[in-house]
Amino acid sequence: MLTLIKNGYVIDPESNREGYYDILIEGDRIKRVEASLSDKIPRYQELYDEFTVIDAKGKYVMPGFIDLHVHLREPGYEYKETIKTGAMAAAAGGYTTICPMPNTLPVTDSEDRISYIKDKSGKEAVVNILPIGSITLGQKGEDLADIPAMAAAGAVAFSEDGKSVMDSALYAKGMELAAKAGRPIFAHCEDKSLAGQGVMNAGKKAEALNLQGISNAVEDIITARDILLAKEIGVRLHICHCSTADSVKMIGLAKEEGLPVTGEVCPHHFTLSDEDIPSDDGNYKMNPPLRSKKDVQAIKQAIKNDIIDVIATDHAPHSKDEKAGGMKEAPFGIVGLETAFALVITELVKPKIITLKQMVEKMSLNPAKILGIQRGCIGEGWVADLVIADPEVVYTIDKNKFYSLGKNTPFDQKKVIGRVEYTFVAGKLVYQNELN
Repeated sequence: MLTLIKNGYVIDPESNREGYYDILIEGDRIKRVEASLSDKIPRYQELYDEFTVIDAKGKYVMPGFIDLHVHLREPGYEYKETIKTGAMAAAAGGYTTICPMPNTLPVTDSEDRISYIKDKSGKEAVVNILPIGSITLGQKGEDLADIPAMAAAGAVAFSEDGKSVMDSALYAKGMELAAKAGRPIFAHCEDKSLAGQGVMNAGKKAEALNLQGISNAVEDIITARDILLAKEIGVRLHICHCSTADSVKMIGLAKEEGLPVTGEVCPHHFTLSDEDIPSDDGNYKMNPPLRSKKDVQAIKQAIKNDIIDVIATDHAPHSKDEKAGGMKEAPFGIVGLETAFALVITELVKPKIITLKQMVEKMSLNPAKILGIQRGCIGEGWVADLVIADPEVVYTIDKNKFYSLGKNTPFDQKKVIGRVEYTFVAGKLVYQNELN
């Protein structure tokens, strides 16, 4: 089978291409990338029974996005999301590879559970799913999980996401095992004892809503600890969902020192501040919380200056009933796979905070490098994981059209620019916008 994508504006930092190119896909691989392949169409039609042409005029063609931070909820919480529905939501968002965190039921803390996710994904998912293993058994922070066995089974990283391993000595041992296995640690930085019963950012808005706040120090203290431990041990450290000015400052200092430290931010943390929370609404409750305008500006500057390497979603679906109450009752988390690209275009690219090259680096190339996988490039011989998107279409986000089972988003009815039109995984078209 042959597929020709013609007239698209290709953005591919790895091969140093940005401009108009035609892309020829044969099977699961990219066969040719040239300025024009249209004159060769008759020949290809003679040679191949199945030959598809997609005109990408006016659209971006990019390596498929890679999300280092999602929650698929299966096993144990299938009413929130399944591997199948989460993967379809990913494809609709232009993601071709996603990494689910281990806080399922049971926790992904063993070789068998890593294998379960990989096997189930192979049967039901339309995108690549690369599981992340828990650092401790049951995420209880008491005993280390079998990190070497999970790495051998296919775990691409290790994380206690949703909480931090508060026992520093135990955590250091886990880091040592991850380093020996050649896997990074993905750190959720939260001092749980300091966070207490907080539900949103500590500040005037929390006071106005009579809600308990979560201070910046909750994140910053553990960010500093994790960087110092990683420095001593030599493990690759990836700081998840940075939300404070000081956390990104510390990542910048670590980079200046040459440490193998990377960081990610989520679209909600560069789009909204706590001042944008309209009321005691559970759809605005996430962890870490929406911070101050000062923090938002610091995060944007860190993205612009490449202190932040990755834009991830922290896609965290919950049921309608769970999010229906106020912040005290609702669980933390919002969905993000189907809104991320539009928010990046709307909030970062169009205002010229980042370039198109930086966008692709942070959504595709850098995540691939952190995982150590051969993805994130539109080059001849590479796997054909691609996304085609319209950068100019203006529309309103409608949560009722999400493929995800979760509809918990603060962005419902937000006007945005930019929409994914096609997603290819290993040369196979797995998503096409219904308007095409």
